[in-house]
Amino acid sequence: MKRIALFPGSFDPFTRGHEDIVLRGLQLFDEVIIGIGRNARKERYFSLEQITELVEGAFRYQPAVSVITYDDLTANVARNIGAKFLLRGLRNTTDFEYENGISQVNRYVYEDVETVFLITSPHLAPISSSIIRDLHRYGQDVDEFLPYQLGKVEKI
Repeated sequence: MKRIALFPGSFDPFTRGHEDIVLRGLQLFDEVIIGIGRNARKERYFSLEQITELVEGAFRYQPAVSVITYDDLTANVARNIGAKFLLRGLRNTTDFEYENGISQVNRYVYEDVETVFLITSPHLAPISSSIIRDLHRYGQDVDEFLPYQLGKVEKI
């Protein structure tokens, strides 16, 4: 049976830290599906379409990685695509506290799903999407923090 992991997030934007989790996840799973979700509590900085295209391009040479977008409970999406695992990255204990609660709810919704946490590689731990958004908002080049060239992509 194929071991499929869903790597869910808003990925606004998708960072080198996220890329690291996906690449390391490929050592554990046959397939990693990056699920870019709509979060009703967050207004996007970059459009869902922009980020989806950029992430697909970043993994174009990785046949075991695909990208989907969704507007549903993550556990429902995992069930619908046949993923028995949710892949998540942890930078610190604050991330763990937040992610632990979500993993418990996901297990309540879909009892067959397991959340697998990978600790962020130390050199990538300071990178967060919110920091990158702030840098970009004020005209700073952020491409070194991303697995693609953001270049002229504008915020929405």
